[in-house]
Amino acid sequence: MATDLRHTRNIGICAHIDAGKTTVTERILYYTGKNYKMGEVHEGTATMDFLQEEQERGITIQSAATTCPWVRNGEDYKINLIDTPGHVDFTIEVERSLRVLDGAVAVFDGKEGVEAQSETVWRQADRYKVPRICFINKMDKLGADFEYSFNSIRARLGANPIAVQYPIGSGNELEGIIDLLGMKAYYFDADEKGAVVTEKEIPPHLMDKARAWHHALVELAVELDDSLMEKYLEDETTVTPDEIRASIRKGTIDRRCNPVFCGAALRNVGVQRLLDGVIDYLPAPDEVPEVEGTDPRDSEKKLTRPHAEDASLSALVFKVVNDAHGDLTYMRIYSGTLKKGSRLLNPVNGKKENISRIFEMHAQNRDPLEEAGCGSIVAVIGVKDSYTGDTLCDADDPIVLERMTFPEPVISMSIEPNGSDDKRRLSEGLATIRREDPSFRSHFDEETGQTIIAGMGELHLEIIKNKLTRDMKIGCTVGKPRVSYRETIQGPAKDVRGKFVKQTGGRGQYGDCTVNIEPYTEEQAKADGVKFVESVAFVNGIVGGSIPKEFIPSVEAGVRQTALAGVTAGYPLINVKVTLIDGSSHAVDSSQIAFEQAGRLALQMAVAKAGSVLLEPIMKVVITSPEDYIGNVTGDLNSRRGMIVDSEDRGPVKLITAEVPLSEMFGYTTTLRGMSQGRATSTMEFLEYRAMPASMAKEVIAAG
Repeated sequence: MATDLRHTRNIGICAHIDAGKTTVTERILYYTGKNYKMGEVHEGTATMDFLQEEQERGITIQSAATTCPWVRNGEDYKINLIDTPGHVDFTIEVERSLRVLDGAVAVFDGKEGVEAQSETVWRQADRYKVPRICFINKMDKLGADFEYSFNSIRARLGANPIAVQYPIGSGNELEGIIDLLGMKAYYFDADEKGAVVTEKEIPPHLMDKARAWHHALVELAVELDDSLMEKYLEDETTVTPDEIRASIRKGTIDRRCNPVFCGAALRNVGVQRLLDGVIDYLPAPDEVPEVEGTDPRDSEKKLTRPHAEDASLSALVFKVVNDAHGDLTYMRIYSGTLKKGSRLLNPVNGKKENISRIFEMHAQNRDPLEEAGCGSIVAVIGVKDSYTGDTLCDADDPIVLERMTFPEPVISMSIEPNGSDDKRRLSEGLATIRREDPSFRSHFDEETGQTIIAGMGELHLEIIKNKLTRDMKIGCTVGKPRVSYRETIQGPAKDVRGKFVKQTGGRGQYGDCTVNIEPYTEEQAKADGVKFVESVAFVNGIVGGSIPKEFIPSVEAGVRQTALAGVTAGYPLINVKVTLIDGSSHAVDSSQIAFEQAGRLALQMAVAKAGSVLLEPIMKVVITSPEDYIGNVTGDLNSRRGMIVDSEDRGPVKLITAEVPLSEMFGYTTTLRGMSQGRATSTMEFLEYRAMPASMAKEVIAAG
C-alpha cells in the first residue's frame, strides 16, 4: 500500500442519522478489496458496526477506523477512513474524528437533503477547517430529488456546492450517473454488485440537462481561479477538464467550494466514482497547513511542525478504547516517525509513555506495524496516562497541540451497585468509560450517597448502562433520567468580601478577599483574552500586593470548586466573571486553605447579592410529519412549553423546527409515534441553556 504522503488521504464519512454513512463505508471496503463480501447495516453484518449494540440497533455508536487501498489513473493510494455516528447523542465521536482528519465526505439523503444533524456536523467541520465533498445518497429512494437536495446544501449550509455528477433517473428508475466534467454516462452492473462499471454516451433525453449542469460547473470552477477566468473569458473552449478539476481541487482544499457527487450505496451505484473524487479533490496530509501548537514552557509561544518524517514527532490522541490486552490508544501522527518501542512525552501532564506496539486498524481487527510515518492514523498499546485530546511528542522538542472541545452533558441519572463486589467493579467500570468517552461524566454525590452518571441524551445513558451490565457484567440499578440544570447570576455585584477567620489553640487560620462578580460569556472571554474554564472566568485585579502572590491561586481554586458544586441549588454556576480586587493577610495565620475558604465564602455571598437564576437545557427538535397529524404535533409541543421557530413543506410532509426544554421531552419519540400512527419522526439536539420560569425553578430547587 502506498506510503507516499501525496498518495495518502485521511477522510471521514459523516452525516445525519440514516443518511447511509455506514453503507457507503461498507461499499468502499468492498470495492477497495478490504472486504471480500458486503456487510449490511439492516442485517447487523456491517464491518464498521462491530459492537453488539450497533448490530442490534442498526446505528453507529462509536467511530471506527480502517485503512484501504485505491488505484486512480494507474497510481496506488492509501485511504485512512473513519466512519462516524449520525445520532446527536454520540456527537463527541464526530468531533474527535474531524479534529484529526484532512477531509470529509458529507453524505445526504437524496429525498431529505440537508437535515438537522447534517447542519451540526457541517458546523463541526467548519470549526476544524476540514475540506468536504458531498455525496447525495439514496437516489434509488422513492421521492429522491437530486436538484432539491443540491439546492438545500446552498440554502441551509451556506456552502458553495458544485455538481460534478448528475443521476440517470431516480427511485426505482435509477440507472447510473453522468460525469459532468467528462460528459460521459456510467452504469453499474447489478449482477456484479456494481463492481463492473460501463462507460457510455449520455442518453439523448438527458443531454440538454447535462449540458446546462456542465455549463454551471465550468462557470463556478473558473470563478475559483483568476488566471483560468481570464482564459475562459477569452475563449471558453480552450479550458480543459484537467484545468477545471485542478481549480475545483484548489477551491475544495481552501474550503471555498464543495464538489457534489450522487448515487445509491445500497444499490451499489456511484461509490467507485466517489472514491475517485476523494483522490481528485480532498487534500493529502502535506496539502493542509502545518499543524499548530504551543510551547508547554510558554503557552503564549506558538509552534508549528512540518509534514516530514524526519521532523520531531508530534501526535494527537483522539480516542482510547478499553481492550482485553490493555488500552488501545488511537492517534494521528502529524510530524516525524513513530517507532515501536519508542518513549514519548505527554507535555500536558509531564508523563513519559512507552509505545510497545503499533497497529493499523481495520474496525476491530489490527495489523501490526514496526513504524508509522506522519499523516498516519494508528492505534498503539502501552500508553497509560494519556487520554483524548492529549499530545504525545519527542521529549527533546515538546509541543502541545490544540485540544478538542467536549460538549457538556445535559442529562443525568443515579446508578447504584447491587453488592459490595459490584461497588468496586462499578467504580472501575465508570473510570474505564470516562477514559473512552469524554462526553460522559460521573461523580459521587455526598449528600444523597448516590453515584450520578451524566451524558448527552437518553440513548447515550442507555448504551452506557448496557455496557456496564451486559459487557462488564456489573450488577447495578439505575434511576430515572434527570435534567442537568445550571445556575447563573442576574446581574453584577461589587465589593463583596469573603473573610475566613478561625482561632484554635496555637496557630489559627486567616484568609480575606474582596471580589466583583458579573455575567460573562465565552465570546466576551475570547475577545478579552481571558481564560474561561468550566464557563467561569477568574481575573486577578490585585494592585499593590494586598494579598501575597502565593495565595491568589488558592482564592481561584476556592471560587472554581464552589462554582462547580453550585451555590444556590447545587447545580454548576456558569457564565460568570469573578475579579479579585482586594484582600488582606496575616503574617502567621494565613494559609492556602484559609484563602481557599475565603474565595468560597466570597463567591457564595456575591451570588446571593447578585441574585441567582436557574437555567435549563433547551433542545432544538426537528419533526417530520405528514400534514394530517400537524395539528396534534404542534398542540403537543405547545403543551411541553415548546416554541415553534420554523415550518416548511417538503412534498407530502411538513418539517417543524421547535425549541423545547429537555425536561419536557422524556419519552417523546414514543408519544410522537402514537399520535401519528408511527408515521412522524423526530431528531433532537442540545441548543443552549435558558432561564427557567421562576415558579418551576422553585419546584426544581425544592425537589433537589
